[in-house]
Amino acid sequence: MGIYLNPGNDGFRESIRSRIYVDKTGLIAYTNEFINTKEKFICVSRPRRFGKSMALEMLAAYYSSGCNSRELFKGRKIEKDPLFEEHLNRYDVIFLNMQHFLIGAGNQGVTEYLEQVILDDVQGEYGTFLKSSDYRLTDALKRIYISTGKKFIFLIDEWDCVMRERQESEDLQRQYLDFLRNLLKDQPYVALAYMTGILPIKKYGQHSALNMFWEYSMTDQTVFEEYTGFTESEVKDLCEQYGMDFAETSSWYDGYQFRKFKHVYNPRSVVAAMKCGVFSNYWTATETYEALKVYMDMDYDGLRADIVRMMGGERVRVNTLSFQNDMYTFKTKDDVLTLLIHLGYLGYDAVKKETFIPNREIIGEFENAMSVGGWSEVMRVLTASEKLLEDTLRCDEKRVAQGLDLAHTEVASILTYNDENSLGCAIGLAYYKEERSKEQP
Repeated sequence: MGIYLNPGNDGFRESIRSRIYVDKTGLIAYTNEFINTKEKFICVSRPRRFGKSMALEMLAAYYSSGCNSRELFKGRKIEKDPLFEEHLNRYDVIFLNMQHFLIGAGNQGVTEYLEQVILDDVQGEYGTFLKSSDYRLTDALKRIYISTGKKFIFLIDEWDCVMRERQESEDLQRQYLDFLRNLLKDQPYVALAYMTGILPIKKYGQHSALNMFWEYSMTDQTVFEEYTGFTESEVKDLCEQYGMDFAETSSWYDGYQFRKFKHVYNPRSVVAAMKCGVFSNYWTATETYEALKVYMDMDYDGLRADIVRMMGGERVRVNTLSFQNDMYTFKTKDDVLTLLIHLGYLGYDAVKKETFIPNREIIGEFENAMSVGGWSEVMRVLTASEKLLEDTLRCDEKRVAQGLDLAHTEVASILTYNDENSLGCAIGLAYYKEERSKEQP
């Protein structure tokens, strides 16, 4: 057992011993089907804190030949799968967290550092098959495969961190993509490669050479829908177990939808709410709203109007195909909206090609971002919303009419149209506090 080669099953053991654990081992049945096929290259992208690292720890525990994980999967869903025994602890696993390498490289080249530390692990296990210490990583893995017939499973976490955190360095990004291509593409020693990150694979012209990967993102998860977050039935079970109101939980954390699974919940937030017994904003609590505000304030024609419409409860048509899968190449408002889908700030309906704000947790984050300036018209409507609700409950027709007229005037100043649709949006914003007033302290 090494640091990167067959790192063991401690991570998955900690997951199943946690106070709340939802069985997602059914994911393994799909990855088993892809082993040693043309579909063996998998790139799954989801927002942060959506269980990507936990999934990789589970796969490492299941596949790694350096440990016996049978007890960890006893009674789990995957144990009933016909291929469970065939692949259990039968492969050498190379587990890489690219965030650690990006930090650990320091002044050294990231790919050079990455290659060296993996080689150290590989040589420690297979040094007798490597006649020289001067092998490049790919050559060493080929030599091991030729000598032993063993193939490797590659599990790569935070694969896109170079693109997200070194946005200004295209040379580093290209070098990194070339490294991954050389390590994985058309190599006989690869049994499976499973990468996770926030962004889909970067489009780089000829450097889109990671085109062997099948991509599963927030715009279309296909077979991985059930494993993107918590499903409705899983959340119902948790609510019953922890005495939490299911309708309230749905209002706060539901809203991500796919073709088959129409209700997918933010797993991080659901777990936190169950543990604390309080509905609150947990998913975005670890970062400042400025991260969202940067994209909201981008000056693309129609972007502000679309955000206002979504705040009012509407959905917006979006073309996700022009997005370059990075965080700085934006040409249209659709590119910005697509990024927000991948970041989890927006939901997406792949059938209707529409985007929307998924739930109360996220709409609160939009409100926070708007409150610091530049969205004064909307904030005036939101601020007046509570008073309008009170007037409505008192059946004060005159004040309600005045409130709605004010909201319509403010909203129409942002939207590019002034018709019944803008009135509908204004009413949605005007009664914004009707939903917010249900929040628990």
